[in-house]
Amino acid sequence: MSYSKPSKTPYRVVLVAALFLLSVMAISVVFRRGGLVETVPTAGDGAALGKNAAPRDGAARSTAKRAGTTRPPGFRDAAQESGIDFRMSFLPNEQGETFKINLYDHGCGVAVADYDGDGDDDVLFLNQLGPNALYRNRGDGTFDNVTEQAGPLAMNDRIKVGAAFGDYDNDDDQDLYITSTRGGNVLLENLGDGHFRDVTDEAGVGLVAHCQTPAFFDYDNDGDLDLFVTSSAQWTTNELDAEGKYHVGVTTLWDLVDGPEDVEYNTLFRNDGKGRFSDVTQDARLAGHGWGGDVAAFDYDDDGDLDVLVTNMFGMSELCRNDGQGHFDDVTRETLRRTSYGAIGCKAFDFNDDGRLDLFMADMHSDMWMLSFNRIPIDPARKYRSRFGPPADEDPRLLADEQDVLRRFQLSYDVLRFGNSLFRNDGDGRFKEISDAAGMETFWPWGVAVGDFDCDGHEDVFLPSGMGYPFFHWPSCLMRNDGDGTFTDVAAEEGIEPPAGGLFQPEPIGGQPAARSSRCAAVADFDGDGRLELMVNNFNDRPYYFKNEFPRRHYVAFRLRGTKSNHDAVGALVKLFMGPQVMVRQVHATGGYLSQSSKTLHFGLGGQGGLGGQGGLSDHQRVDRAEIRWPSGTRQVIESPALDRLHEITEPESAADYNASGRE
Repeated sequence: MSYSKPSKTPYRVVLVAALFLLSVMAISVVFRRGGLVETVPTAGDGAALGKNAAPRDGAARSTAKRAGTTRPPGFRDAAQESGIDFRMSFLPNEQGETFKINLYDHGCGVAVADYDGDGDDDVLFLNQLGPNALYRNRGDGTFDNVTEQAGPLAMNDRIKVGAAFGDYDNDDDQDLYITSTRGGNVLLENLGDGHFRDVTDEAGVGLVAHCQTPAFFDYDNDGDLDLFVTSSAQWTTNELDAEGKYHVGVTTLWDLVDGPEDVEYNTLFRNDGKGRFSDVTQDARLAGHGWGGDVAAFDYDDDGDLDVLVTNMFGMSELCRNDGQGHFDDVTRETLRRTSYGAIGCKAFDFNDDGRLDLFMADMHSDMWMLSFNRIPIDPARKYRSRFGPPADEDPRLLADEQDVLRRFQLSYDVLRFGNSLFRNDGDGRFKEISDAAGMETFWPWGVAVGDFDCDGHEDVFLPSGMGYPFFHWPSCLMRNDGDGTFTDVAAEEGIEPPAGGLFQPEPIGGQPAARSSRCAAVADFDGDGRLELMVNNFNDRPYYFKNEFPRRHYVAFRLRGTKSNHDAVGALVKLFMGPQVMVRQVHATGGYLSQSSKTLHFGLGGQGGLGGQGGLSDHQRVDRAEIRWPSGTRQVIESPALDRLHEITEPESAADYNASGRE
């Protein structure tokens, strides 16, 4: 495999990145060897902040109260007691005391799947400097490290970024694709006995680039999983760090934009159903515009084909409509109109229980305006009109200079939003952006993890956040879905913040405290009790395993197996009907940024307690029916599915076959 530059790139994409860099370079950033000069208020400055602002020490910004003052927090970090001893290690010549502004600070991923087929979700942590780690679930939410036994998973010879499990050969076990920063991506076939083998070359999916998120989904609905991989840009040099076995990164982001030839494109590999893939990117029109980050594959227009949303780290993200004939059309402007400028993670989910999948984007890069300011108040609930943040209001020259460049290169703020985006699906092929009204603007978010953590009937959102050393600590957010179209951050109330081990890591860096920070998270019911846990991969730190200790409530869960459809049932929709209320869940490929959550679909059904939201079922109500739309187009109805159990459903071979089995 060789590394070569792409031949053609839209120049305006490079300019969007350059404009971001201008905000960093235009104002002096003052560094000391021990860290960055402080840029936010101390706790004593809290009166100057907005009501939702967080002081420097990372105290939570929410004022929400738990539903019932006597119960303990809903989450507890149980990583170490559960057998998870992994630690993600950064590159000391790229981060820490030698901090550079490049994409090595994005960290690496976490993926969940039942790799050994025993009915319990296992977890894979990726690493930068050091081996990956695969943990087998013992069946009770505790784990054994089985990396060495599983085969060539450690990949200690390269930088690892993202991972996706998927049954690409339809033999009913979970294969695995891992992306890398110029180290070569790898496809590992699951042999069905707990071992993997490298089939990258024979499958034809070798790729050497600055890759980000991989995703398995069946774009052409032929019954097998295809593979989509996002890539960013050529932000490393050709100098090789021999000890760390990686390419040295540029010193500042300004070095990323020497010319349009430096942008990289996404890749779509079509599965031929016989173990081989072919690159169909150009024919499918999914190359994108560069700086690809996360992927959401979902059927936004409800026509039976999976559409694709790719976040753009420096510019307009792209929603591409699947025409059902193997091609995609960019429909971003007519559907979303404006997208987050610096989007990293994204997730499609039904936040308002209307039976349609909505879309959330987490915007990290719009929050990097504060790099060069001392003691600037940060209001995490506020968006600004440019990447310059508050300084643009104080110095109109910054905005004037930027507008001149925008006009010259035909870029417009009309298509960009500087902050998170929550798009409500209105059912007519268009979305309405409501992030501010819903209370979903936050600061320094990376990923997105979604689940009904308190089983109240509404999906909540976890946003792993923060930069880590040399910056101050910034808390992650647990956004409680209040059931009325709004969210409230309850991270402090429910045991997410502050970290159980403290705001700072045990070992300082350069003699200064090193703040903890999170990058990505995956969701699964690891112990099988009907409550969803969070597995979080942190930057240069141990992971968090947030055990769910909310009061038990009613739920129902579904694990689907395709027959005519791909065996993972990726893209399948399950709708739950309870009187006038409709809830929907989709079997996702990956999503949330370098993350893959469980393919088991979980519905919380309410009752007393929970995070304090509205709605859900009372203890005496029942689910009227569940309707499954399989990727093949087959529709299946399950009348009155039993509550508080996992239903294992196989796609019917005929319309008359509607039998479903359940597992307590």
